[in-house]
Amino acid sequence: MVAMGIAFVVSPSMNLSHGSTTQYLGVFSNPVNGTSSSSSHLLAVELDTVRTIEFNELEKPHVGIDVNSPISVESAFPSYFSNALGTNISINLLSGEPIQVWVDYDGSLLNVSLAPIEIQKPNVPLISRAINLSEVFQDKMYFGFSAATGKLTSNQYILGWSFSRSKERLQSLDLSKLPQAPLPRDETEKAPLPKDEPEKLSPLLIGLVVLLVFLVLMVLGGVYWYRRNKYAEVRDSWEKEYGPHRFSYKSLYKATSGFSKDFRVGKGGFGEVYKGTLPLSRHIAVKRLSHDAEQGMKQFVAEVVTMGNLQHRNLVPLLGYCRRKGELLLVSEYMPNGSLDQYLFHNQNPSPSWLQRISILKDIASALSYLHTGSKPAVLHRDIKSANVMLDSEFNGRLGDFGMAKFHDNGANLSATAAVGTIGYMAPELISMGTSTKTDVYAFGAFLLEVTCGRRPVEPELPVGKQYLVKWVCECWKRASLLETRDPRLGGDFVSEEVEMVLKLGLLCTNAMPESRPTMGQVVQYLNLDLTLPDISPYTPGIGAFMPVSMEASSSASGVPNSRTSSITMFVTHTILDGQGR
Repeated sequence: MVAMGIAFVVSPSMNLSHGSTTQYLGVFSNPVNGTSSSSSHLLAVELDTVRTIEFNELEKPHVGIDVNSPISVESAFPSYFSNALGTNISINLLSGEPIQVWVDYDGSLLNVSLAPIEIQKPNVPLISRAINLSEVFQDKMYFGFSAATGKLTSNQYILGWSFSRSKERLQSLDLSKLPQAPLPRDETEKAPLPKDEPEKLSPLLIGLVVLLVFLVLMVLGGVYWYRRNKYAEVRDSWEKEYGPHRFSYKSLYKATSGFSKDFRVGKGGFGEVYKGTLPLSRHIAVKRLSHDAEQGMKQFVAEVVTMGNLQHRNLVPLLGYCRRKGELLLVSEYMPNGSLDQYLFHNQNPSPSWLQRISILKDIASALSYLHTGSKPAVLHRDIKSANVMLDSEFNGRLGDFGMAKFHDNGANLSATAAVGTIGYMAPELISMGTSTKTDVYAFGAFLLEVTCGRRPVEPELPVGKQYLVKWVCECWKRASLLETRDPRLGGDFVSEEVEMVLKLGLLCTNAMPESRPTMGQVVQYLNLDLTLPDISPYTPGIGAFMPVSMEASSSASGVPNSRTSSITMFVTHTILDGQGR
């Protein structure tokens, strides 16, 4: 009895001329004189449709892992683990229905999983085998497929496949674009017997058929036009080099259920933010930015893609983008606990403890120090505030919203037209000198005070003496009541020395003189108590000298009279209202 089947093959060479047919699947050698001839080292994951008595295989079609031999080292009957039912469900390899196969290798363990085409990847693999591939392959490795049959006819088709050396970069298959497997032709089907005379069709019947065909073509044309415009995108030739970072609008549309209101997690003047789920249950946040100009788009997309390559545990990963007419979509990793401002300013969320707050401050300082010194070139975030600080599943702080971020050229001087940010976080020199790492430090200082005091940097509804947080904290320091500025929701659960240090550091970072502000590397050392704060007082020049940037200069593109309004260079105007960088 001979085997028929298909196999995913890993080989050190593209030369498989030694491979034999039938049960050897075209890759393994046929025994000579009763012994197996030597062959190249091979790894194969086989889907065998017929039992091979010679190899003592399972009695029914099965799945197996072969190492250097057609005899499987691990095998099992085809089935998949149902995540919903919590049990295995059998799969018929001979049904002719398409199935999915996943082959995962993490350096020591090889997992193989199966499922019907409409089922997501099971949580439990079908078979697993501990394998050290470095012992099997010493140099290069080639990947591909091989199939073979015996006396019986069998058809195997690869409708699509995706491969990557990293799970994070593995591209999901768009199942809607997979071709249909050809149906086997019944060779016993007989042709119809010829008639002596063909029947004549009446002109009326012909007219009706033509009219019906015309109507069908009109309907199909309308459907095609609708679908084409529904998922229409803007693509330019220069975007080809950013291919892996560009998402199709169709995939984002499906991930968010057509940008349904039920999936909306944030809304502002710039647009809206939606939670989405890609295949393999990967959660994303999709920010829809409105724009009406192409000027600067190439540079902006280039910077967005490059920032997507930044790697730091306290940055929200920026995964890619998509463009439509009048619309830009930024795709980032979804943060399940939303933004920090939800916990500071919305009573429906529990107020974070001091231990949580100081930990988040250290996280964001570390991320900002990386942007300034660990990235080449340096990156200016330009919109640091609690609304843009995201919290992951473990409540770690992650700096997000790179919609206004820009690469820093030490030789360049951004003009006043590039002054962007949010009122209260914007350094006074922005209008005259433009952005720099020092303006980011200023914004971080305002953020330090915001988190410690539990209020925004500018609160117009408060009495005049308390409207500007920087000035108010400095005045309290002069009256020897610095600790009274802390968030009253902290109660007594805090360390006085730490709170005082953070408040003074916030005032040092918001010094009106840029040259007197510390670097973010020094800020990290201060927060970690690896470096002592310099000797400053509330009367030190520049300390507490809050000079708000005029609304007209900072938000001329928006015309919205709101102290929390910010303007993004080139084409975006937004107001941050809620989490996910929203």
